[in-house]
Amino acid sequence: MPRPRSDLPRIDLHCHSTASDGTDTPAGLVAAAADADVDVVAITDHDTTAGWAEAAAALRPGMRLVRGAEFSCVSPTGREDRDVAVHLLGYQFDPAHPAIVAEQARLRSERVDRLHRMTGKMAADGYPVDPDAVLAQLPEGASAGRPHLARALVAAGVVGSVNDAFATLLYNGSPYYVPKADTPVRTAIDMVRAAGGVAVFAHPLARRRGRVVEPSVIAGLAAAGLAGVEVDHPDHGPEDRALLRRLAAETGLVVTGSSDYHGTNKTTPIAAETTAPDALEQLLAGASGLELATG
Repeated sequence: MPRPRSDLPRIDLHCHSTASDGTDTPAGLVAAAADADVDVVAITDHDTTAGWAEAAAALRPGMRLVRGAEFSCVSPTGREDRDVAVHLLGYQFDPAHPAIVAEQARLRSERVDRLHRMTGKMAADGYPVDPDAVLAQLPEGASAGRPHLARALVAAGVVGSVNDAFATLLYNGSPYYVPKADTPVRTAIDMVRAAGGVAVFAHPLARRRGRVVEPSVIAGLAAAGLAGVEVDHPDHGPEDRALLRRLAAETGLVVTGSSDYHGTNKTTPIAAETTAPDALEQLLAGASGLELATG
C-alpha cells in the first residue's frame, strides 16, 4: 500500500545500484524510489559514477536525482591505534574532474585485485568460486565488491544468504579477507570540493561494522572542508545519533539521513531513513559542480 503523502518531500541520500554492490539497476533504483514515494533520491555507488546517466533517464515526473558516489577511504581513529576504513559520500561533483577520474579508476582496480586474491584463498580451501565468473556479471564501469563474491557463494550453495557469507567467510579479519589501499579521507574531501561537490561522512559511528573514529576526527574534518555528517542511518543507535547531532551543531555540519539501500543485498528498505528538506538545501548550496537532475 502507498504511504500517506505529506507536504514535505521525502529524501534519501545514500542508495546503491548494480553499478556497485546493489541488486537494482540504476533505473530499477529510481523505480524503487518512486514506488516508495521518494521525491529526491541519490545514487551513491562505490567508487564509480557509471550509473548516473541511466538513473537520470529513468526519473519520473516531479522526481529529482542527486548524483554522487561513496568513496572508499582511510582515516586515523583519533586514538593510538592503526587507521580505520571509512566512507565518504560525495555529491554533485564533476565526474570528469581529472583527480576524481584517476582515483576512482585506481580504487576500482584495487577492488578487482582484492576479489582475485580473496577468491584465490577460498579456492585453495576448496570453495567453488571463480573470480572471472564473478567479474563477468558486472556492468561496464561497475565496482567489484565483497557482496558480488557473497552472491556467488550463495549461488554455489556454500551459504544461505549474503549476510551468512559475510558473517562466516567475508568479514573483516577473516582468513579470506584482503584489505585494499583506500584514499586518505582528507584527500577525498579535497578532491570532491575541487570538482565542485560537497562531502558528507557516511555512517561514521556504525560500530557493528568494526572500529570507528573518535568525534574529534569528525570535528577536524569539518574544519578541513567536510560539509555534512550522516546521522540517521540504520547502523546508528540512539545515543550515537544524539552525539552526532550535538557535534554537527557545534561544527556547522549538515545533518543527513539515508537508508544505505542495496536492494535485496540488505533488508533495509529504501527511505527507511531520510534527510530533512532544509538540510538538503543547505548541503547543495555548497555545490557548484552540477545541477540536480529532474524528471
